[in-house]
Amino acid sequence: MTDQIVMLVAPGDVTQFRVEAQSIAPPAAGEVRVRHQAIGTNFLDIYHRKGLYPLPSYPAVIGVEAAGMIEEVGPGVDGFKAGDRVAYAGAPVGAYSSVRNIAAERLVRLPDGIPTKTAAASLLKGMTAHMLLQKVCQIGGGDTVLVQAAAGGLGSVLVRGAKSLGATVIGTVSSKEKADLAKSYGVDHLIVGRDADVVAEVKRLTDNRGVDVAYDGIGGDMLLKSIRSVKPWGMAITIGQAAGPIPPVAVEELRPGKSLSHPSVMAWCADIARYQEAARAAVKWMEAGVGSHISGEYALAEIVKAHEEIETGRSAGSILLLP
Repeated sequence: MTDQIVMLVAPGDVTQFRVEAQSIAPPAAGEVRVRHQAIGTNFLDIYHRKGLYPLPSYPAVIGVEAAGMIEEVGPGVDGFKAGDRVAYAGAPVGAYSSVRNIAAERLVRLPDGIPTKTAAASLLKGMTAHMLLQKVCQIGGGDTVLVQAAAGGLGSVLVRGAKSLGATVIGTVSSKEKADLAKSYGVDHLIVGRDADVVAEVKRLTDNRGVDVAYDGIGGDMLLKSIRSVKPWGMAITIGQAAGPIPPVAVEELRPGKSLSHPSVMAWCADIARYQEAARAAVKWMEAGVGSHISGEYALAEIVKAHEEIETGRSAGSILLLP
């Protein structure tokens, strides 16, 4: 079958995608060619497609994680060889393709026990969870955290990661079906329904104290509810805007002593040492069974359907593209 690449001709809706035949040069010095066997999708891809996070130029290829097998090694590359199973995540974008040349320092070797699809669905989410749980703040025993969208791709990894660190987890989900999934991930308390009074429920579950940390990937007016769910001197962390842009938040909402953080895993992992540390942590979590549930698979040529499914918010887990 002919290799394919998905081009984004301009920022916008899914009509801006073009699926084309792919040709590729040999890997340059320090690079390897990876044949993708599974490509992970993230809500970050939607932001890139729409231009919320603009790319340097167009046409462009988006996508920030994939897993597969090394096909060819460029000059000066040590430690990797053709046939090695590998994955990568983060910058530079460009994963929506059958094959790709990428710097060898961005690769992480996959142990035999980690399936390729699991790696493609989970590496960036595991790296993000590592940053959020152990770098932005340090979660440990005795902490109580709120995870919005606890059955989603990143939410499910945050739940299990926080539980592995000894925290009590309150999760929100939009439906009973997603509640069942979140329970399987180890959530201690669930708040179910799009119209649930999140703040009141959090206060009830914490004897009116609030949570130590709230992780909010929903955006919209939910961030304000997350801030109000945090105890004094606690932290609210905004990690996405799946429900739309976040309205202005008055600084008075942070009294007394609350913190608001808006970290970026792409910026965090621009430093290669931090990237490799986070990737190793994500691999260890995957080996321990902490990975993202795969809720759907689409052929690379079905990119429009895949993005439409992501944007519905119905999927509980990660959607893969298969070249």
